[in-house]
Amino acid sequence: MNIKSLISVFALFFICSMAVSPLFAAEESAVDRDARMSWWREARFGMFVHWGLYSGLAGTWEGKPVGTKGGMEWIQQRVKADTDTYAKSAIPLFKPAPDFAKEWAKLAKDAGCRYIVFTTKHHDGFALHDSKISDYDAGSVLKRDLVKEIVDAARGEGLRVGFYHSVIDWHHDQYEYAKSKQLPHPLKGKPYPNGERSHSKYLDYLHGEVAELLSNYGKVDVVWWDYSAQDFQGDEAWRAFDLMNLVRGKQPGIIMNNRLFRCKEAGWASMGTDGFIPNLESKYGDFITPEQHIPATGMPGVDWETCMTLNTTWGYSDHDKAWKSDEVLIRNLVDIASKGGNYLLNIGPQGDGSVTPETINSFRAIGAWMKVNCDAIYGTTASPFKSLAWGRCTQKKMADGKTRLYLHVFDWPTDGKLIVPCIASKPQKAFLLAGGKTLEASSGGNKITIAVPPAAPDKIASVVVLDFEGTPEIVE
Repeated sequence: MNIKSLISVFALFFICSMAVSPLFAAEESAVDRDARMSWWREARFGMFVHWGLYSGLAGTWEGKPVGTKGGMEWIQQRVKADTDTYAKSAIPLFKPAPDFAKEWAKLAKDAGCRYIVFTTKHHDGFALHDSKISDYDAGSVLKRDLVKEIVDAARGEGLRVGFYHSVIDWHHDQYEYAKSKQLPHPLKGKPYPNGERSHSKYLDYLHGEVAELLSNYGKVDVVWWDYSAQDFQGDEAWRAFDLMNLVRGKQPGIIMNNRLFRCKEAGWASMGTDGFIPNLESKYGDFITPEQHIPATGMPGVDWETCMTLNTTWGYSDHDKAWKSDEVLIRNLVDIASKGGNYLLNIGPQGDGSVTPETINSFRAIGAWMKVNCDAIYGTTASPFKSLAWGRCTQKKMADGKTRLYLHVFDWPTDGKLIVPCIASKPQKAFLLAGGKTLEASSGGNKITIAVPPAAPDKIASVVVLDFEGTPEIVE
């Protein structure tokens, strides 16, 4: 046994035996939960980052594109490479520049993001921190702690920090991938190359690795687990409740998603990315994670966050040019906020950590819009209206007891009259958020008519503000 292996054994024993203070969600009061969730609910907008060994491969294997669409963070599975073959090709191409993390953090801050969630380990099993219980990590391979670099950069910009962590592991030699017919693996359907495996040994490793991440980087705000299957989830697959208890013991104020499970009680009805349902019992996590989807009517009473790509891949690819327009991205942000959710928008940096010009341009466009209109996003709640033909609405309770409605107008009226239907209350004030110009507003017949300028202040989404004494009466 080499020195690092010996250290790993003792470190794993020490980490997993450390006492933690249990904090089960079922014991948490509604007031305490609201206090813990308050920053996340107010933030509304975060940056997701998928970055690892796969990033340097850039969607190419043995000189050929693996595809032009879809997740290239799964490239090892898509080409059916064993872990040694994959590592031999990928590691030489993963060369993080010195200040890559500062670029990410500044981009996120300037775009108006309030938090950043990044991959500490994806399914390929390569961890970005300096681990004492693994030799397949940035500390061992690159002699750098990339997690620390990213955390320090994010905090330097005043951003909250979240760790994405895959509970799937295509590298670990005790991960029993045959236990699930639904979870992906590059060697799926083939016998284990190293003979009989012990999944419990992998779970000891998983819990030890998580303990390192939650112990060594100060306050962590979010853990974003990924992911489970209907045929392999929860305690059976990951010792999930012990894992959650470990995390809460080390980080009492942390927020966790629902992906240690794949059952109805945890907000899942199927394996599809559209398989989410508006149901989440608190012991299974704090929020539901619609992937590449915005729920048509939101999910009232449930905390949720749509995660979405800029093109079609999470991890970087040279071959995916299907970039979303500025209009789509900004209106997605508005749509999600109007339904009471958060928007976690992904970037896929290249192998050196740099981001593409398209990524920079997209986030700068969102940032320019947010600089003018962020009050209509931060701290808002879902629209009181079922639908609005011309756009969306967010709302906010003001400190003086007033209610403020933010009308996000996508289709600016050509006749100079913006009609707000199904409302019986008269506004105290109407004005444009951009510049603050006061607008004339009249009410009657369960609608409000606002006189607006001929030209829209913003071609993508212009915000008109209505202030009401108390809570306006909606008459849908």
